[in-house]
Amino acid sequence: MIPRKLADKTRQLAEWFPVVSVTGPRQSGKSTLVRDVFPDYDYLNLEDPQLRKAALDDPVGFIRNRSDRVLIDEVQYAPDLFSMIQVVSDERNTPGQYILSGSQNFLLLKRITQSLAGRVGILRLLPLGYDEAVAVKPELTVDEFMFRGGFPRLHVTGMPTDVFFDAYLSTYVERDAGDYLDVRNLDSFRKFLGLCALNAGNLVNYAKLADGVEVSTATVRSWLSILESSYIAFELMPYHANVRKRLTKTPKLYFHDTGLLCHLLGVRTVSELLVSPYLGMVFENLIVAETLKQHFNEGKTPGLFFYRDDSKIEVDLIDATDPNRIELIEIKSGQTYHDRFARNLGHVGEMLGVPEDSRYVVSRVADSFQGRGARVLSAADWLRAQP
Repeated sequence: MIPRKLADKTRQLAEWFPVVSVTGPRQSGKSTLVRDVFPDYDYLNLEDPQLRKAALDDPVGFIRNRSDRVLIDEVQYAPDLFSMIQVVSDERNTPGQYILSGSQNFLLLKRITQSLAGRVGILRLLPLGYDEAVAVKPELTVDEFMFRGGFPRLHVTGMPTDVFFDAYLSTYVERDAGDYLDVRNLDSFRKFLGLCALNAGNLVNYAKLADGVEVSTATVRSWLSILESSYIAFELMPYHANVRKRLTKTPKLYFHDTGLLCHLLGVRTVSELLVSPYLGMVFENLIVAETLKQHFNEGKTPGLFFYRDDSKIEVDLIDATDPNRIELIEIKSGQTYHDRFARNLGHVGEMLGVPEDSRYVVSRVADSFQGRGARVLSAADWLRAQP
């Protein structure tokens, strides 16, 4: 069992809500986490065809004949259970009755919104963060983590990444995304994943993506929503402020896991990555995605953005999760620092009223130090949340 930072928050929500839901991508460790945090709960996995049939045939009996502490995995497979969970949890009116988890998050969140609004605490478990992975393998470098990503099985077994991600993508496309796609579109969707990887860190060009796989822009938008709901990729929205600048309105595209991103890009070793033209893109993706993950692990709703105006002045990441302490982050993949890296931080910081001590340049430098106009942080320090 790899200790997960989300464990304490999961326990806490079970003391406040009658139902707790843990969502996240397939194989991020959801089942392992909830079974470790709640060892005394009855565990039911609806991947089991017999259990699933019982839940579908008699949802009333399935819930009423259980104890008052139940953990249901892949609960989205039996949609009628949600209404019964609502009824029974309201009758008992006690916290921590049901722990729900699932990988098909679009279905799971839809059912929760329909039946359990106001009764459920929702948490998102993404693959391991760098600080969690280092606890398992202290010698793990940022570069190695950037290449392998955070899926727990990779760190527990030492499995080659291409073996893991080939199987992962087959399962994802055929089982998760496949539920929403016409069978004829599966190959196009695989190609779409590759195009998304090539465009990671860039402004989303829906028309270009549509042309690349010969589908409509409406289909591309639908497919992107599938990637987001299954925690494969996400859109980083542009920051909008009351400034005398015309700001871009187009989001950027990032992947939740850089190991999967490297695999889709055809990068097969750490050495390949470090000399690859994709290094800057992958490193930027790492810092943005891991910052998002840090907030999820604290049970917070992230407020992350990027800044870009019509003068082409850009800041890679704005963290406004705490509106009383907005942070500006410039991301550079090089191992050598130059003062010019902080130039845009100064322009945008003055415009938005962000003080110098909340401006950072995160790069692959060996050690953190105070630079001119910004704090320069090594990637390892940033990923350990030590600004």
